[in-house]
Amino acid sequence: MAKNSSIEWTHHTFNPWWGCSKVSPACEHCYAETWAKRVGKAVWGAKAPRRFFSDNHWKEPLKWNAEAKREGVRRRVFCASMADVFERRSALNEWRDRLWSLVDETPMLDWLLLTKRPQNVSRMTPWGECWPDNVWLGTTVESQKYAELRLPFLLSHPAKVRFLSCEPLLGDIDLRKWINPNPRQGLHGIDWIIAGGESGPGARPMHPLWARNLRDQALETNTAFHFKQWGHWVPREIVTDEQRQQIVELEGEQMIGLGKKGAGRELDGDTWDGFPLAS
Repeated sequence: MAKNSSIEWTHHTFNPWWGCSKVSPACEHCYAETWAKRVGKAVWGAKAPRRFFSDNHWKEPLKWNAEAKREGVRRRVFCASMADVFERRSALNEWRDRLWSLVDETPMLDWLLLTKRPQNVSRMTPWGECWPDNVWLGTTVESQKYAELRLPFLLSHPAKVRFLSCEPLLGDIDLRKWINPNPRQGLHGIDWIIAGGESGPGARPMHPLWARNLRDQALETNTAFHFKQWGHWVPREIVTDEQRQQIVELEGEQMIGLGKKGAGRELDGDTWDGFPLAS
């Protein structure tokens, strides 16, 4: 949990628990697993226990809500950076129920529920066809394959905002058949696209065309676009000769390993900080 999160697209983060298991290529170099191991918590994998928290932990979002109400501004809360709220595990049911109650108690907070398991959402949420305005539902889409698998589940829910985290972006993605914000064939469109490359040990490079194509699709349809980061690898064209030390070739593009901080988050000379309209 963190007030004033360092994650660029949220104000705060809240974790109802720690721990998860890997389900797709995006999970291969999971930063949350790495962080948990660094602090001595063995909470990753189907058989590992999950880490739960005290009442004081659960009171923090109530304080954020009160602060937001005093200031007259909404705040975004990413839930959960160290877990997946929709992991299929019976021991989590009581904690999920507690989370739904907390969402109801904090109407000034927009809860960003990001999952790699959108197929489980309908069985694990209490809202049916009437979702609270302060719940945004998102899924990770790292490649075209996972767009095809996950988006029909994501877009079948009437959340106020439906968003994608294309991070780590591992391939070119065409979202045109889902991105139109007008309801079509019973589906609700995508409101927000977040894109970014991978950082940390073993990071895989993101081709600049993959990021540009997502940006261009967003611009074509007036969809909010947020470019979070290049990650470890950045295109050779935007670095100096002195920085060109670690080079890999990716589909005809030379990528330079600078690390997350050095690579930055500009795409074609601009910082893309698009956000959907709050509820």
